[in-house]
Amino acid sequence: MSLHVAFLRGINLGKRQMKMADLKACLEDMGWTEVKTILASGNVRFEAAEAGDLKERLERALEQRFGFPVGVVLRSRADLEAMLAADPFAGLDPQADVKRYILMFDRDLPAGINLEGVPGDFDVLRIDRRDIYFLAHRLPNGRYGEGLDRIGKSLDEQVGKGRIETMRNWNTIEKALK
Repeated sequence: MSLHVAFLRGINLGKRQMKMADLKACLEDMGWTEVKTILASGNVRFEAAEAGDLKERLERALEQRFGFPVGVVLRSRADLEAMLAADPFAGLDPQADVKRYILMFDRDLPAGINLEGVPGDFDVLRIDRRDIYFLAHRLPNGRYGEGLDRIGKSLDEQVGKGRIETMRNWNTIEKALK
């Protein structure tokens, strides 16, 4: 059995509603065990005996169960442990009025990808093989990192369309294996 965490893209927005109890039941019906949802926002941890096409199987099962396609970004226990061990936010002042985010992709990013932050809005801290780490600053309107929404065009040019990506607060990653 190997542990995985699935991060679902674009659920509980508009008509794309999914109760976490139903998500848990869906994975259990697939024969996966130790299923636990993380927070109430489309994150689910599970153990599976098989390997291979877990992502594709889960996407098919979710569409059949809920009636709409759901993109999945999947990470193994080893992936998450490596992320946490690397701790891209280690040097951050604990009193800083910022939020920590990770943008996760379903496939490897191309070599040489280049994203720039927006001073006073957000900083790009690190770009890894399948993940981009951001630090979002509190803006005068009280929100954090509104400019993060504008990186999509740059990603389309550098990564291409058809990718699945989902952003999470770093706190979610810290809770994923607990």
